[in-house]
Amino acid sequence: MSMKSITRVAAAVVVLATTLSFSACGTSDATDSTASDSGDHSLSGNPTDGYDVSGVKKDDAIAALLPESVTSDGKFVVGMDTSYAPAEFISTDGKTPIGYEVDMAKALGNIFGLETEPTTAVFDSIIPSIGSKYDVGISSFIPSPDRVKSVDFVTYQTVGTAFVVKKGNPQNIDPNNLCGRKIAVQTGSTQETEVNASSDQCKADGKDAVDVLSFKQQTDVTTSVMTGKAESFYTGTDATGYAIKKSDGALEQLEPVRDTVKVGAAVKKGDAQTREAMQKALQKLMDDGTFQKIMDYWGVGSTADKTAEVVTE
Repeated sequence: MSMKSITRVAAAVVVLATTLSFSACGTSDATDSTASDSGDHSLSGNPTDGYDVSGVKKDDAIAALLPESVTSDGKFVVGMDTSYAPAEFISTDGKTPIGYEVDMAKALGNIFGLETEPTTAVFDSIIPSIGSKYDVGISSFIPSPDRVKSVDFVTYQTVGTAFVVKKGNPQNIDPNNLCGRKIAVQTGSTQETEVNASSDQCKADGKDAVDVLSFKQQTDVTTSVMTGKAESFYTGTDATGYAIKKSDGALEQLEPVRDTVKVGAAVKKGDAQTREAMQKALQKLMDDGTFQKIMDYWGVGSTADKTAEVVTE
């Protein structure tokens, strides 16, 4: 069984703290409550409950694919780092996970006939615990070659990556020349790997290394730029767009957007049953339009994939 600036920036920091900092409230496990539809299907409505997926019903054929290790306790336990808005973060009640990946996880649980239990965890601790503590990991994971050595993936989204700075780029950050600059990233992210590689290249070229500021939570990554601790942060464009919106114009994204990458749910390595169930359930949500509606609700509809693909080593 699974075990399972100053005035404007200051004002914007308050906006971010009020809207997003609840995601920094805890790294201990927390369970989610049932979602309800606020009636507003756009991000501008400041949704606090998520998209209503109660209409998604159990698919017996897909549910039957899951192994007993997942189904025995009646729960679909999903590990996620709830500091990465709008994918997954904590609502204004200070405890309830919300976001498009939370809604997606709930819809998947409905298809499986299981109660979805979004469980808050530190980002880089999720993958090692899949198959033991969590049934799957859904936390904006990019299926990088290193990760695919440890887990399998089923993809559902395509995003770019980008650098974000204070409005007007007062520090003149050049994404192609980061030597000597202070760049914030999330610990364990592919962006952290990329920036560290850039730093190594700087040192090899006889230049100052990149000052890589690594934070466990994406909210801290964003705040580091707002407060001037970092000059820029680097992350996925789904998160950059939300952070910029919530900064009330104090932040901006630098162009160009870097290479687009797939995002996927992580499944225990070699667990073909769960992997197939996830692929078929995600494809069902894509085919019937539910997934697109979830993504549109959170303002990231353009990143939604039409085909769920399996990625293994």
